[in-house]
Amino acid sequence: MHTYAAHSPIPPWFVREFAPSRPRLLESLRDALRERHYSPRTERSYSHWVRGFILFNGKRHPREMGASEVRAYLRHLAVDRDCSAATHQQALCAIVFLYKNVLGSPLPWLEDLPRPSKPARLPVVLSQREVERVVDELPGIYRLFAETLYGTGMRLMEGIGLRIKDVDFDSSTIVVRSGKGAKDRITVLPQSLSTRLKQQIERARRVWETDRAFGRGGVALPNALASKYPSAPKEWPWFWVFPGRGLCRDPKTGVWTRRHMYPQTFQRAFKRAVASAGVAKAASTHSLRHSFATHLLEAGYDIRTVQELLGHADVSTTQIYTHVLNRGGRGVISPVDRLDRPRNDPAPDPAPDPRHRRPG
Repeated sequence: MHTYAAHSPIPPWFVREFAPSRPRLLESLRDALRERHYSPRTERSYSHWVRGFILFNGKRHPREMGASEVRAYLRHLAVDRDCSAATHQQALCAIVFLYKNVLGSPLPWLEDLPRPSKPARLPVVLSQREVERVVDELPGIYRLFAETLYGTGMRLMEGIGLRIKDVDFDSSTIVVRSGKGAKDRITVLPQSLSTRLKQQIERARRVWETDRAFGRGGVALPNALASKYPSAPKEWPWFWVFPGRGLCRDPKTGVWTRRHMYPQTFQRAFKRAVASAGVAKAASTHSLRHSFATHLLEAGYDIRTVQELLGHADVSTTQIYTHVLNRGGRGVISPVDRLDRPRNDPAPDPAPDPRHRRPG
């Protein structure tokens, strides 16, 4: 494994590229990602892996490295750090993106790098009773937000980024903007949540009115819409349904804006609720989306309908939920259930063998 000493001299190119005042390489990486409309989370993760790749190889410039250094770094992630196939794949994608789209290096060896395959895993699905128990353990606004995710099938960031204008109570629909793959879709607005969602929107309006009264910044808008419509960030229809408590600085514009609910805060609350509810499953916030799809299929809804509500491009992605339906192992009746014997009485303890009795 390659290592570098903390007291080793810093090469001049590293100072030029990574100095806090002029991080040119990472800025170029960021600009290339934004030109292609990658999400802020992808931007952060790619920057993390590129930085790690350079530090692992002794702070050498990527132009001075090649296939052997990339393989060594990926081997370090897989063997020494025991990273998952998904993490391994993400690091490789970041490095490939760096060479192809930032450095513009026509390197044929990039296509020959081994790409780890993700193992096929079944999603973690909660039963309806388990969903109720977990939701009951969530405090305040987190309870309503969890029910919204479960009732609509939205992903965590789709629910957090929900805006006032995309909730239609008259048609009982929610428009999910720029979901995975930058696609819009329409999902159901649960009737049982309508009253509480209206109350939440009233609370959000009070936050919006306070921001306007104090002359605070508005909210972040996607795809440079703030430049096209300068007043839109401060307009009510663009405000968050689930606003956060504080302001944040937009990394693209530097303007202080009202942020939405912080995702990590809800994730931690959900994890505590799962433990408090006594649910012995490795459930995450995404399990609410998995449960939404599975329970719709259990209720007899067509798989194409579920596919549209989830926003899956391929129905094969939706079909994975047919493997986790509550049918007791694909609907198979175990042969032990056909045995003609009492099933409720516990088996008697075996009689002790007199040959193993201790002398009295």
